[in-house]
Amino acid sequence: MNTRQQHVIRSVSAELLIASFALFAGCGGGGGGGGSANSTSMISIAGTAATGKALANATISIDCVRGSISVSADANGNYHGTFGAVTPCMIAVTSGGTILHSAAFAGGTYNVTPETDLLLSYLAAQLGTNESGLIVGFATNTRFQQTLQNQTDVLTAQAAVVQGLQQKYGLTLSTPNFLTTAFTVGQPGVDSDLEALLARGAIDTNGEPDAVAVTLMATMGAANPIPASPGTGTSGTSGTSGTSGTSGTSGTGGTGGTGVGGTGSPGGMM
Repeated sequence: MNTRQQHVIRSVSAELLIASFALFAGCGGGGGGGGSANSTSMISIAGTAATGKALANATISIDCVRGSISVSADANGNYHGTFGAVTPCMIAVTSGGTILHSAAFAGGTYNVTPETDLLLSYLAAQLGTNESGLIVGFATNTRFQQTLQNQTDVLTAQAAVVQGLQQKYGLTLSTPNFLTTAFTVGQPGVDSDLEALLARGAIDTNGEPDAVAVTLMATMGAANPIPASPGTGTSGTSGTSGTSGTSGTSGTGGTGGTGVGGTGSPGGMM
């Protein structure tokens, strides 16, 4: 091999190496590229924690599919957190002996109140569990995550909770969209609805949903289950009907796989 041929080979090899590196980099190789479906992005979640009165200085914990943050509410129960996350998220507020929960399907305003706690009770029952099971299983259960990520599922459940509360306690809530409507404690809207629910007994003296209200939501949710996503069930077992195609085996042909044509004749003949 002469010098010119060696030079050409080295040049081509170098160009191939460069091209391969560029392709690898373009596919996100070596860097866990930002195009990953699980990569975090900055989101802001804010809202008000209240029971009919502000949960002043309460601890707010926000735990998402990926990413978490803990913040403190102000004297009016308002909170705000900005952090890198993958939604949906579970939100918990702790104030003395009062513990309430909520959920966020994206960045935005998400209140934490006895109403949002009842919403999770309803959604949990739709998924075949209870609120504690939903919270504990959230980190690893993709079905729970997909449901809380689905805005339609969450808002449909919210409407059912409103209907159930209105029928059970004989009142009309002024703010049906209690999850994402910003409000101020002491003003008409979500807070006045909470005060009305407290007066009717739907909220106990600790500021948490009354046991009767929780049972109501569990019963309603269980009566309206959310079906599993396609492909997660057992429908694939219908493929066993394929045994009718085992032509040539004695006793499997004739009538399409019922095993009554076993004379040794080719099974595929009808």
